[in-house]
Amino acid sequence: MSDCVFCKIIAGEIPSTQVYRDELVTAFRDIKPAAPIHVLIIPNQHFASVNDVTSEDEPLMGHLFTVAKQIAEQEGIAESGYRLIINTGPDGRQEVFHIHMHLLGGQR
Repeated sequence: MSDCVFCKIIAGEIPSTQVYRDELVTAFRDIKPAAPIHVLIIPNQHFASVNDVTSEDEPLMGHLFTVAKQIAEQEGIAESGYRLIINTGPDGRQEVFHIHMHLLGGQR
């Protein structure tokens, strides 16, 4: 999607502070953190929202969670705990229409 800010981050057109990247997902620090640790984990493939996911996408969506666990370990918050949030649609407070998982931690 040429107008999607997250697609532009994946393409390297917009700078970000990446903490993880592989062939399926990219993770980077949120520019307006809501917690001491606030990382966005996004699939490299564009999906506007969870409503666009099909059963064929289950391996990719599951990969988001295993990457979240890996980043939590890397950031030193796996044991103390963290939150994973995926907002869907306007009423779900989704602001960027590219699926993204928020990983928040570092405080109660």
